Amino acid sequence: MSDHEVMEADVVIVGAGPAGLATALWLARCYEAHNAKIDAGEAEGEKLDLENVFVLEKGAEVGSHQLSGAVMDPIALKTLVPDFESKGFPFEKTVESEKVFFLKKGGKIGFPITPPPMQNHGNYILSLSDVVKWMAGLVEETGINILPGFPAAHVLYEDGKVVGVRSGDMGVAVDGTHKPSYEPGTEIRAKVTIFAEGPRGSLVKELTEKLDLEDIGADMCSRFGFTRGRANPQVYATGIKEIWKLTDEAYAKLPWDVVHTMGYPLPTHTFGGSWLYKMKDNHVSLGFVVGLDSPDPLLDPHAYFQLFKDHPLLRGILEGGSLVRYGAKTISEGGYFSIPKLAFDNAMIIGESGGLVNVPRLKGIHYAMRSGMLAAEQATACLASGDCSEAALKPYEIAVREHKGPEDYVGREIRKYRRAKANFKGGFWSGLVKSGIQEMTGGAWPGGQPEIKADHLKIRKLSAFAGGTAQKMWEATGNKVDNESLFFDRLTGVYNSGTTHEEDQPCHLVISPEDIANICNDRCTKEYGNPCQYFCPAHVYEMADGAETGGQAGTLQLKLNPSNCVHCKTCDIRDPYAVITWVTPEGGGGPEYAKM
Repeated sequence: MSDHEVMEADVVIVGAGPAGLATALWLARCYEAHNAKIDAGEAEGEKLDLENVFVLEKGAEVGSHQLSGAVMDPIALKTLVPDFESKGFPFEKTVESEKVFFLKKGGKIGFPITPPPMQNHGNYILSLSDVVKWMAGLVEETGINILPGFPAAHVLYEDGKVVGVRSGDMGVAVDGTHKPSYEPGTEIRAKVTIFAEGPRGSLVKELTEKLDLEDIGADMCSRFGFTRGRANPQVYATGIKEIWKLTDEAYAKLPWDVVHTMGYPLPTHTFGGSWLYKMKDNHVSLGFVVGLDSPDPLLDPHAYFQLFKDHPLLRGILEGGSLVRYGAKTISEGGYFSIPKLAFDNAMIIGESGGLVNVPRLKGIHYAMRSGMLAAEQATACLASGDCSEAALKPYEIAVREHKGPEDYVGREIRKYRRAKANFKGGFWSGLVKSGIQEMTGGAWPGGQPEIKADHLKIRKLSAFAGGTAQKMWEATGNKVDNESLFFDRLTGVYNSGTTHEEDQPCHLVISPEDIANICNDRCTKEYGNPCQYFCPAHVYEMADGAETGGQAGTLQLKLNPSNCVHCKTCDIRDPYAVITWVTPEGGGGPEYAKM
């Protein structure tokens, strides 16, 4: 008999981000409409009870783990909460002015017009953390249960079908023994499980492999133009974000609400760019995004971010100001052809867990909300009929992918830019030309489904990579990381992220002892130079003297610092041998992304 407590539910939603909370809010409306029809004699069956709906959140509080740029298109919000303004929707500014620059070392070229996909006039600059806290308050008013500090660690299956999730055990020591505070995880068995974990969700990763979710089916391939017969693997970027408080003079002189850049300091073989968004009270949101499909084995997003801040454009804005907050997360960049199967027996995937991100528009929040609303409608219909099979849930997936009707903006917008990342496969300048033609033809050219490999398969070995590295570029500037002015090391970033973890718990960055010995400490050192030291923005991985790791003194051995982890999951994506698996740590552990 299992030691795990079992809770029964109609719907369990994994993740209290914009997608999961939009699902919960819309479920309340759908349930109300369903129950009203029964009361009026217009429908048969049983009423649905919101007390049987649970939203699980791994962060200590709702919003703790939410990070985004962010500039939000309000189209979904206007339907989800029509009176959002009177209900105190939290935002920083409405976008009134914007600029795009191509940066050169020491200089810049301003675009004469803002490219159409990057136009944001009328959109909202906001803190996603603040927004989901506000949404959670609305959800709680409906009677739906939100459970923070409750990470879903395992998917429950019966006969190969999803039947719910189980939370992680609490009170387990680093050696695997049970502490006096030990509590086994709770099983929540649900008729419908909705996965809203955000990018590179640990459970969605498991589901993709176990159920082969890249096989979306011949009918879906034919209907939506997947010419290769299945979805592409998802590919990602890592975004590093800081909140700065500017001097009165610098803030007053900042002429734009939104600034985006491309070019310096990234080489042409690495996809990425930056943002600067004006907030309230002299604050700005500053971020830099680096594609994880870069061939550079020593790719270092943190170092590129420091180089970016050294550019005269940024120095002129930031100098004299102060760093307030730091964080990092991965961003899904595969686009339309990397959207996996979204509906299967008893379960659906929504938001960025399903890759619903428009790369050129730098948008995903309104897609997350809309997909959650569509999932709520289909879950209600299936619960009412008693059929939660893949066939019964499939209309949700079709609605997300569809692109012809006025309400089909998720599929239509993502489809239009369906080759956005692939356009840059041959380099920056050719990608810019292809993107321009793509815009002029409404996405019709270049056509077809591109071939995309997983990010870790694109990394070249040290012996085959002749390009420069961010570390060499940084050394050439002569700047120093002083953790006071403009430039900060990773550990200072971790401090400013508010990250905390229970120290005495099993490591949530799982690498087998055999892989550490044979891959990390030997083969990876020789072939790739241990990329984890560079791609991790939180100093989780370091190559230390063996004396520190229980190994042989005088040799370099992998040392893990899991308490530094900001949950970006770059390591789970970028490791060239794919031997690192990110799993949820003990409930509530991780960053505290206030105002992020």
